[in-house]
Amino acid sequence: MSEELDTRAFCERVLERAKAVGASYADVRIVRRQSEVIDLRTGKVERLGHEFDRGFGVRVIADGSWGFSASPSLTTEEAERIAEEAVRIARASALTKRKDVLLAPIEPVEGSFSTDWKIDPFDISLEEKIGLLKDADRLLRENEKIKVTDCSMDFWSIDQVFASTDGSYIEQKKIESGGGIAATAIEGGEVQKRSYPASFGGDYAAAGYEFVESLKLIENAEEIAREAVELLKAPVCPSGEFTLILEGSMLALQVHESCGHPIELDRVFGTEASFAGTSFLTTDKLGSFKYGSDLVNITADATLPGGMGSFYYDDEGVPAQRVDIIKEGIFSGYLSSRETAAELAELTPACSTGETEQMSGGAMRADGWDRIPLIRMTNINLLPGDWEFDELIADTTNGIYAAMVKSWSIDDKRLNFQFGTEVAWEIKDGALGRMFKNPIYNDITPRFWSSCDAICGESDWHLWGVPNCGKGEPMQVAHVGHGVAPARFRNVRMEGAK
Repeated sequence: MSEELDTRAFCERVLERAKAVGASYADVRIVRRQSEVIDLRTGKVERLGHEFDRGFGVRVIADGSWGFSASPSLTTEEAERIAEEAVRIARASALTKRKDVLLAPIEPVEGSFSTDWKIDPFDISLEEKIGLLKDADRLLRENEKIKVTDCSMDFWSIDQVFASTDGSYIEQKKIESGGGIAATAIEGGEVQKRSYPASFGGDYAAAGYEFVESLKLIENAEEIAREAVELLKAPVCPSGEFTLILEGSMLALQVHESCGHPIELDRVFGTEASFAGTSFLTTDKLGSFKYGSDLVNITADATLPGGMGSFYYDDEGVPAQRVDIIKEGIFSGYLSSRETAAELAELTPACSTGETEQMSGGAMRADGWDRIPLIRMTNINLLPGDWEFDELIADTTNGIYAAMVKSWSIDDKRLNFQFGTEVAWEIKDGALGRMFKNPIYNDITPRFWSSCDAICGESDWHLWGVPNCGKGEPMQVAHVGHGVAPARFRNVRMEGAK
């Protein structure tokens, strides 16, 4: 973490002081974060940022309630002051508590862990990075109808130390990289956009600069520009009920919004309701509710190499794990914290056979040292089926293949949704046909997933990285992942935006 700071001694000082002034539990996180962003718009560098941040946050339980405080100053005096302040806040919170905080059990752990990367992106010169984006931009703008282009890269390096009065001391390091390109074609009053490898910034992974190189942004630029221009003259997507096949990055958002957020247990308990609200997945549905067809198997897996939602231990010191969320169509599990796991065990004794079922799902993460951890998605994955993509198209008589996120909307319970995609293609008699513009589909979450009758296999399965999942007030941004392969859904209502 730092040569000049003895992090273990610092953490011990924080924890000892917190206990001395009345904390029944305390943990401390020291976080050092470095980030870089490069955005080009239509050939010019529009944003170039390099940030470095370091500080620590202390979370305590005192008088049965939570308290939290944080500081960018890592000194002995500040360690004690922040520990004391966190306890004072907890005692103030206790004046309005409904019940005491109860934490699910945890085994203490000590260790140092790091994700894998080949090329540290912070060792690559800005000239080389900007040069790659400019080469892609030049190819995007070879067609005169491409009026706006967006090319970007983002990189993060996070070093974190966690220690708790339970006896854990954990060091973790993670590097993340990603980027993407987009071309906007304009003719008259018509505006159409195509993105690669995904919309809203591209694709990301817990990897080094080698991941950006693997995206082949330059090699795909001309095709993306060509499709944007073709969309200008393409017919509007027809309205009606269709068999719908979703491309991977679009399906990733579908999983994120209609499966990932409603399984966050703090939303279920009503302690978190920002950014489209609560959840329809009440605890009485656990283990019995029919969420989707028998083919639908979804996991929350923080152990996947390269996942933006992967780690070794969460921000409560709970080990990364794989949790079944939907198993053969049945709702089977939540994203949980130590506190919500203990509460769930009290509410659903029929689902609990002992201490194991009270263990946290390991989903607590904070956006930096000055934020309290929240339940966040890890990698929420739709497990692959056994179809080849070409076979899936050939097996579809009358359908639509829709790709890339353009817009999304979903209600506070995560039930009713409407999504727009950048592009779609007609499927007629087992073959891809005409391109359509402005496609929109809408449905109700359980009905939609129950209509899934085919999922492509491992060769088409990809773990998409999402670096901009917002939650909480003040808002925290989490990095999450979604592993999916293209899938087919029957009788989905579609229309074309005029």
